[in-house]
Amino acid sequence: MPENIFVVGADAFNMRKMRNLNIGTEHRIHELLSFDEVKGGGYYPVEECLALAERRLNAFEGSIDAIVGYWDFPVTVMVPILCHRRNLPSPSLESVLRCEHKYWSRIEQRKVIPEFTPPFTEVDPFDDAEVNNIELPYPFWIKPIKGTDSLLAFKVRNRQDLREAIGAIRAGIRRIAEPFDHILSHAQLPEEISRVRGHHCIVEALIPGRQCTVEGYVCHGRPWHHGIVDSINYPKRSSFLRYQYPSSLPKRVKDRLGEATGRLMRHLGYDNATYNVEYFYQPNSGRIGLLEINPRLSQSHSDMFEKVDGASNFQIMVELALGREPDFPLRQGKYGCAAKFHVRVFEDGIATHVPDRREVEAIERQFPGTLIEIRIKPGMRLSDLIEQDSYSYDIAHIHAGAENQKALLEKYNRILEALNFEFAPVDAVEAESPEVPGIAVR
Repeated sequence: MPENIFVVGADAFNMRKMRNLNIGTEHRIHELLSFDEVKGGGYYPVEECLALAERRLNAFEGSIDAIVGYWDFPVTVMVPILCHRRNLPSPSLESVLRCEHKYWSRIEQRKVIPEFTPPFTEVDPFDDAEVNNIELPYPFWIKPIKGTDSLLAFKVRNRQDLREAIGAIRAGIRRIAEPFDHILSHAQLPEEISRVRGHHCIVEALIPGRQCTVEGYVCHGRPWHHGIVDSINYPKRSSFLRYQYPSSLPKRVKDRLGEATGRLMRHLGYDNATYNVEYFYQPNSGRIGLLEINPRLSQSHSDMFEKVDGASNFQIMVELALGREPDFPLRQGKYGCAAKFHVRVFEDGIATHVPDRREVEAIERQFPGTLIEIRIKPGMRLSDLIEQDSYSYDIAHIHAGAENQKALLEKYNRILEALNFEFAPVDAVEAESPEVPGIAVR
């Protein structure tokens, strides 16, 4: 009989990859909840989604062998709740929250890797006295206690920046605070953490340096990392340009990152699942700062691992969810390096032309091995996109591989030139101007 694996937050692009997995046994991949059901509406109906998932699982005629997910909140917290109810392999909800709850996570990080933990504090953004008495010096980041995709995360350089950030946070935080509070009600929290609710924010010192991510897993209490990925921003901006694998960091730095991450995940009690932990490394001083812990694999890395190592990280996720020790290849793929590029626009606008499926497929044929995801539609206003960072609009993803970095960047630039996006300024469209200048994509 095939093993039945259920996916929370299933989307077409990643489900295609999951259905091509080779895990050595007969299995079937099922959509338990779609991406649109759990995240696509710009809000997080956690209670409704948990109830809907239960109804679908109860109606399924067959074995339920694994429940998995690869997206951020609320998927990361729904999976352990659903698994616990059926005694399926999964980390505990509390161990996931030690990663997800930014303040709780910093408290635990400081206990085991204090040298990697930046100065931080928590603040209630609705309490003027607390906001006016933040002790960290400028500049700093202010973020919701539970964030997703840098939503409502602001770099604050002065009092004016703080006022603007607090205004935006007060206006938008409830849509993630309320469902996160619902999840917190399922968990046993330490007293010092239970008072810091979903509407709170964390304030953190800036961490300079090169950004990278350690991706790995814990199996029966033993942590292991299978890759380190570089995260490269647009020049002089806080928004991602690309993820690139393998990392170009020196081996001694990779070893430090791997060892520290293993100690941290053991301390958190996280087990039987994948993780990715983001860091900054300063080449001149050798200092390392931890940005955040994600209790899941990064679906953004999946195609890169497949291109370079010969298998996607979804294989590890599924094997762990079935209670098995993962068997992951190394450097057995077709390419020496690979990347996921984020095509962004840095000002609002209306999409007047977007490459259609036929155009995209023609470009993919021109550049074999390339996959292109278009994230907008003609007529869409960019500010209507959900889960964007605070400074840009993510309009497309380009997954590509090459022999080396030079060839990879050359390929990306050629693909970007072939993709024809056109935008009009919002004011000009609203005024129905006959001549509307375009907005640059780069």
